[in-house]
Amino acid sequence: MKDAKNTIKKALGLGPDYVKVEDKNRFYYMLQQMQSNRWKITLVVLFLFFFIIAGINSAVFFDVEIKENWKELLLILLGAFVGNLNKVVDYWFNSEDRDKMLIQKVDEEDGQSLSNVTSSSTVE
Repeated sequence: MKDAKNTIKKALGLGPDYVKVEDKNRFYYMLQQMQSNRWKITLVVLFLFFFIIAGINSAVFFDVEIKENWKELLLILLGAFVGNLNKVVDYWFNSEDRDKMLIQKVDEEDGQSLSNVTSSSTVE
C-alpha cells in the first residue's frame, strides 16, 4: 500500500520539495523539472478536451435532450478548451527562439559554446 502511495505521489510530482543537485547540473535539473511539468499540463488539457468532446458525442449518439442554457454552457466550455489546446500546440511546435536560448544556456554551463542564438535560420 505504501509503495502505491509513493508511486502515485511520484507520478503527480508531489515528491520531496528539495533535491540536492551539483552546481554544474542545476540548470539541467531545472530544465528537466520544467519539461516534466509541461508534459503534465499538456496531458491534463488533452484529457479534458477529449472528455468534453466524448461527452458531447455520447449525448448526440444517445439522443439526450439538452436544455438550451446547458448547450450554451457546453459550447462556451468547448471554446475555452479549444483556446487551451491551441496554446499547447503553439508551445510544442512554435518555440524555436526559446529552444535556442535554452540550448545556449546549457552549452554555457558545459563551458562550451556550440550554438549561436543570434544566427537566424528562417527562410523568407
